Amino acid sequence: MTRPVFAIRPEPGLAATVSLARASGLDVVAEPLSEVCPVAWTPPSDGSFDSLLFGSANAIRHGGEALRRWRGRSAYVVGETTAEVAREAGFAIARTGSGGLQALLDELAPGARQMRSHGAGDMRLLRLAGERHLPLAVPEGITIQTIVIYRVVHLPVPETLERRLREGGTVLLHSAEAARHFADECERLALDRSLLAVAALSPRIAEAAGPGWRRIAASPTPADGALLELARDMCH
Repeated sequence: MTRPVFAIRPEPGLAATVSLARASGLDVVAEPLSEVCPVAWTPPSDGSFDSLLFGSANAIRHGGEALRRWRGRSAYVVGETTAEVAREAGFAIARTGSGGLQALLDELAPGARQMRSHGAGDMRLLRLAGERHLPLAVPEGITIQTIVIYRVVHLPVPETLERRLREGGTVLLHSAEAARHFADECERLALDRSLLAVAALSPRIAEAAGPGWRRIAASPTPADGALLELARDMCH
């Protein structure tokens, strides 16, 4: 028996995930359990950083006019989805990561140290992030200024979704914050985790979801296509 796939990420990413899932023939139940809200912020001077650092497409979508003025600046991005949004917004992609921001920084470290040894100074990155963002171990040769430009507001599981979840299926988790919120909601509603499988976009997200699920697995790459392929295997 094929079980439904539950997509709970906020818009506009939700619509993109649902469209791709339905094109793949998956039975998708879509219900955003969070919304992303911009936060007022003051941009630093144009010359205070060399490149932008994006750990989420939300930072690009909610940066407003202050961010749009930097079109054409180079950007380091966490993954291909964020890179696509950054390109559409007019940024020049310097490098795209595949294993999270920390892994991306670690890849940049040797080049940054070499630049520093030749008197070029540190690689200066401006990280635009959400209110709850992952702390980073910054390698030698790199400096990071972090500015919060959006926050995620979590929403309770509505009654219609609760009924469907009690019948089982596979839940797509796109962030560690969403994973923790969904786990908390399952506890609040006394939902049986053993009826639900979890397909997470990364190992860190899978870890944040906690134990007790029917099955939990992380996508081999942090991309919607790979995540949905994993969900397809899990929902049978």
